[in-house]
Amino acid sequence: MVITVGRQYGSGGREIGTMLAKQLGIAYYDDMLLKEAAEESGLCEELFRSFDERPKSFLYSIAMDPYSFSMNHVTPKGSIEQQVYLATYDTIKKLADKGPCVLIGRCADYALKDRDDVINLFITAPLENRIKRVAARNGISENEAKDRIKKMDKSRASYYNYYSAKDWGDAKSYDLCIDSSLLGIDGTVELLKDLIRIKGIK
Repeated sequence: MVITVGRQYGSGGREIGTMLAKQLGIAYYDDMLLKEAAEESGLCEELFRSFDERPKSFLYSIAMDPYSFSMNHVTPKGSIEQQVYLATYDTIKKLADKGPCVLIGRCADYALKDRDDVINLFITAPLENRIKRVAARNGISENEAKDRIKKMDKSRASYYNYYSAKDWGDAKSYDLCIDSSLLGIDGTVELLKDLIRIKGIK
């Protein structure tokens, strides 16, 4: 059983993924995924954090070489962004092969698209709820929280849409999209546990 979690910034997706993994007794990979990818590739971990769901030179790379950035043309000798993405992609597949786990973001659903033991989730929430959560969590004003949400969502969408060739947050890209404000964090986790039980994934 592998569960991938896409999420809007401030929706509680990371918290939901963590709780779900803990209650199911399975592994959870978020920042640890970056560490694993760095160790596997031999690249500096800071590179993975720098480019994490943020293709920094996205427009420049396309302008200079529109083919080198596509999934079908990336090579180990490509740009740093390409090498980081490929290493992350390979690590996601290896972690899934190790056993049951929850994987947060980073196009994990796309990397595991050929497996039949995966549930792909997307967690969302109304903007006002996310603003309050981000402001409280980071000790910033609601205006600052709103700006941060817009930037993070835009970055994640650009990363996901390009590398997966699907639409970030679009229901067609996932098995289930859920508004975490409907049932709250705990209620959402319980709902997802029921989904897994009903689906019967071992």
